[in-house]
Amino acid sequence: MKNGKRPTRRQQQLIKAAGWNPDNWFVVKHLPTEMLLVHRYTGSKKVIWV
Repeated sequence: MKNGKRPTRRQQQLIKAAGWNPDNWFVVKHLPTEMLLVHRYTGSKKVIWV
């Protein structure tokens, strides 16, 4: 898997809306319908459907 990047402001808003702390998540892939996130410390993966 590729290395995640820090989320942009718009992506941070989506992460906050999902109830997670954007400081703890990296964005691996951002598609028009979904955003794949990886936790900074644990490596767990989550998907936000946009």
